[in-house]
Amino acid sequence: MRRRFPTAIGMLAHAARWALISIAGGSAPTGALVACMLVSLIATPVVDRLHLPFAAVAFSAVVSLMPGFFLFNAATGLVELVSIGSSAPAALLTGIVTSSATAFLIIMAMTFGLILPRMLLERVTPVPA
Repeated sequence: MRRRFPTAIGMLAHAARWALISIAGGSAPTGALVACMLVSLIATPVVDRLHLPFAAVAFSAVVSLMPGFFLFNAATGLVELVSIGSSAPAALLTGIVTSSATAFLIIMAMTFGLILPRMLLERVTPVPA
């Protein structure tokens, strides 16, 4: 149970993220926010009851949402910008900024999506002994 729990809620979170992006037309940061909020809402009462570390369970469920694609695109663009120099096209700069901003927004969405529901649930519900 303890080993499969993060996998199960991670699968549910990814399904919610996929549905939000593909079916509802949401953005990647919005999908990450909803997925992480779902994980936090499900994981909080379970980890409190089983005395498991919240960070380990919740983050392991959503670690694959990390925006590696956007970070690598931004890094590739920066390397290309350095190699081209001052004659770099404006589209390259736009691509770097877009990829960097998207990665930043996804990371912030993951952070707030995991932490805020946990904090709110801790205020509302008592922790079992």
